Amino acid sequence: MIGEAFTIELTERQLAIVDIVKKHAPITGEQIAESLGVSRPTLRSDLSVLVMLGIIDAKPKVGYFPGKALAPENAAASRLAAWKVRDIMGRPVVVRENDTVKDAVIQLFVENTGLLAVVDEAGALAGVASAKDLLKVTMGNPNAAAMPVSMVMTRLPRVVTVGPEDSVLEAARRMLEHQVSGLPVVRERTNAEGGNGREVIGRITKTHILQVLIEQSVDL
Repeated sequence: MIGEAFTIELTERQLAIVDIVKKHAPITGEQIAESLGVSRPTLRSDLSVLVMLGIIDAKPKVGYFPGKALAPENAAASRLAAWKVRDIMGRPVVVRENDTVKDAVIQLFVENTGLLAVVDEAGALAGVASAKDLLKVTMGNPNAAAMPVSMVMTRLPRVVTVGPEDSVLEAARRMLEHQVSGLPVVRERTNAEGGNGREVIGRITKTHILQVLIEQSVDL
């Protein structure tokens, strides 16, 4: 059996993958997908998360097999599975919709981040602007610096977010699934006028998760 923290935090499909690997290891990704009745690409993010946490392991041309984190004495891995986004998130780096691309680029460098949360006049999340977004618009465009960030940002509802009470595992899964390096951490709010919106309270990146893995690996 997996420790209690894994049982709580892993998704139903991830738990099914672990069960299959424990019973049939070594087993290939194609065989796992066939057992679950899904395609191999569908499982890619789930397998990546499970391998990253050491719950399962993989060897080229061999397949997947149980990882060290399944050992009952591995308390460090259990703690990792129980961690929430709020435990490791960083402070948000925010710009407003009417700020210029130049302002946004300066923020990227000053804050040493690759992801900016863009908020509207009420302070609610309106979109995100990544370093890639800003690079695309500035290359070969001498007028780009004066453009408002709202013209280059990725707008809601296409923005992937995470909540402070979501697990670190879930944040990692969303990053892998959507191929992004970071996520805004938001919570729902109601403003004084009765309108709804998502307040940006932090950010979580692959670097934050990697730091946790390194810290936990000391105890492995």
